[in-house]
Amino acid sequence: MDKILKGRLTFAAIVLVFAAPIIVALALNLSGWRPQKTRNYGALVQPPADVTALPVTLAGGARLDWRDPQWHWTLLALGHGDCADACRTRLAELMRLRITLGRNAERLRIVYLGPALPARDAAALAPLQSGDDAGGLAAYHPSDAGALALALVDPNGLLMLRYPAGYDAGRLREDIVKVVH
Repeated sequence: MDKILKGRLTFAAIVLVFAAPIIVALALNLSGWRPQKTRNYGALVQPPADVTALPVTLAGGARLDWRDPQWHWTLLALGHGDCADACRTRLAELMRLRITLGRNAERLRIVYLGPALPARDAAALAPLQSGDDAGGLAAYHPSDAGALALALVDPNGLLMLRYPAGYDAGRLREDIVKVVH
């Protein structure tokens, strides 16, 4: 075998090593195959729901801007009925979860959508934003009074993950860490 042929075969082998996984992934994607199990804790919304057209009025009267130029993820805390002690405890837990993100805490904003919180609770939970979705996200709100469900919205305004009432805060944090880092 001469040097030119040997060099070409070596080059073809290198190209094949790098191209084979791409070709296999493309074939699996085109056939519609998806993994049976994913690593995320939240329920993946398929297809992701575009919430940019849903008007959310915040407590100060401003409208929530879903498409965030600062690339913030939005964790929606969806309440049903009066936000009782258990609900306020869960909101405080979410604010502590945000603090544990360290320097990436600024990349997650938490928005409570439900009946208005008392002024003292809203002040204690700063920088939590609260508002009203006018029933636009009714399908994602919990059915139990006083319960709190969650939904994660990406910076482009697509609802990606849902968390039912009674979610595990530790596993929620694992999901949040993956997206904000």
